[in-house]
Amino acid sequence: MRAISGLWRWRHNPLRRGTDLAEAWLALTALLLVTLAAPLIGVFSGSAAHSSLQRSVRAQQQSRHLVTATVVRELERPAPAADPEPVGGDAGRHVLARWTAPDGTDRREPVQARLADPEPGDRFRIWTDGHGDRVARPLDAGTATAHAVLAGAGVALLTAGLFEGARRLTVRRMLHRRYARWDREWGRVGPDWGRAGADS
Repeated sequence: MRAISGLWRWRHNPLRRGTDLAEAWLALTALLLVTLAAPLIGVFSGSAAHSSLQRSVRAQQQSRHLVTATVVRELERPAPAADPEPVGGDAGRHVLARWTAPDGTDRREPVQARLADPEPGDRFRIWTDGHGDRVARPLDAGTATAHAVLAGAGVALLTAGLFEGARRLTVRRMLHRRYARWDREWGRVGPDWGRAGADS
């Protein structure tokens, strides 16, 4: 980005090469894209993610139901790995539980319940779908918003990185072309370098 500070200096300088001015304009353009376009792209991406996640929140809240399960007995072995999430706070005990699904069917399955000392008849709450199958807790609006903000920030940073990467790649190609021109010029005048009257 040092080329930006030299943009004004190169304006009327007789030593200015075309590539010097091109590099300065390229750096200025990249700076504007990084500071203006990348944040806007991030905002639009975050907004789109927020809308999509809020639709998911509403759909999950409509399709998932909090039901009361009753402990039948504590189990010696762990519940199946397909258990979407333990119920309650920290890791709990494995129990055989029964509950009535929202569609009216009775369910009886092993689950992990976060009860300190489960006894038959103890009650706890679980999330199920409409058929009574265990599901994870529905996404809440606050978490969805946080995910959307992170997505927007990530897209903005990625976009800024792409702009800066494109600038660096373009400058590198310009340098390679400049060095190739210098090599050609040196190949043309190099053999006569230092000889008296070589240019006459």
